[in-house]
Amino acid sequence: MPFDPHPPRSARQDDRRPIAWWLLGVAGLIWAMVALGGATRLTGSGLSIMEWAPLSGTLPPLSEAEWQRLYDLYRTIPQYELVNRGFGIEGFKRIFWLEWAHRLWGRLIGLAFLLPLVWFWVRGRIPAGLKPRLLLLFALGGLQGAVGWFMVASGFEADRTAVSPYRLVLHLGLALVLYGMVLWTALGLLRPERTGPRRPAGLRRLVHATAGLLVLAMLAGGFVAGLRAGLTYNTFPLMDGRLVPEGYAQLSPFWRNLTANIAAVQFNHRLLATLAGLAALAAAAWGARALPAGPARAALLALGAVVALQYALGVATLLMVVPVWLGTLHQTAAVGVLTAALVALHMLRPPRMPAR
Repeated sequence: MPFDPHPPRSARQDDRRPIAWWLLGVAGLIWAMVALGGATRLTGSGLSIMEWAPLSGTLPPLSEAEWQRLYDLYRTIPQYELVNRGFGIEGFKRIFWLEWAHRLWGRLIGLAFLLPLVWFWVRGRIPAGLKPRLLLLFALGGLQGAVGWFMVASGFEADRTAVSPYRLVLHLGLALVLYGMVLWTALGLLRPERTGPRRPAGLRRLVHATAGLLVLAMLAGGFVAGLRAGLTYNTFPLMDGRLVPEGYAQLSPFWRNLTANIAAVQFNHRLLATLAGLAALAAAAWGARALPAGPARAALLALGAVVALQYALGVATLLMVVPVWLGTLHQTAAVGVLTAALVALHMLRPPRMPAR
């Protein structure tokens, strides 16, 4: 697996476990960050702060003059003119606080990673071979902050009232990569051994395929969010009475339909989610039949259950025309789906062959 840190067999358990639990805590913070990001996007709050100030931006406005300055800046962008014109400084404060909390949470994640990393490093508690991976994770966290600003800046352009869908998907995708790497590293530290009976190779391949479909469905969901495609075709399973919506291939060249055509983007998200759901249920059924009671079997059953729940949330979000609370819950549960897939993959790793 690409996220496997391969901790050495000689690493002491009392070194591995504290680091693993620290990383699981960081993963939990990233999960909450994704949820905050969903709420920020759905409420249109993400463009309320028009300055990139990693240090001074930690503090909120402390005077009415500063509030007025920031509000005046916000009134220069299209979102204010076309969406929120006249909502006053009190309306501005409501969207400001959510975006400020989102950015503050990102800073807290950085501290929650950096400070324990320095402590473990100075104390000599980090197993050999793990230091480069931890430094990479810290660098990716910093990159995610820069990508976040790169995304937000796209919403200040003259013809936009929201951020670029492409930059939104880049930001979401990097968040999922970072979360997955942190989680996989923690799992490898908690369960470094690969003992026990071999699992069916076909089952492992099915779970790998399921995980791939799930990730593709999540990225397709990013384009649905970026284009606000969930506000149309609010019927299920058909789209305005058709299986494949009219106008699926109306853009030229064809590939533009995959990212810029509302009908095609929503259909692709539905299709990928359905294929991933069927694959997850098949993997759960196979695991229940072929595996003995234990962590691997439980992980596959959990994967099937979580994916089924997420599918139901997606359908409900669509039928209810994307209320903020349900859309946020749907994005939050997507990280739960990724978690279940990674845990299942980790549990199904084949045993290592003994060294000759």
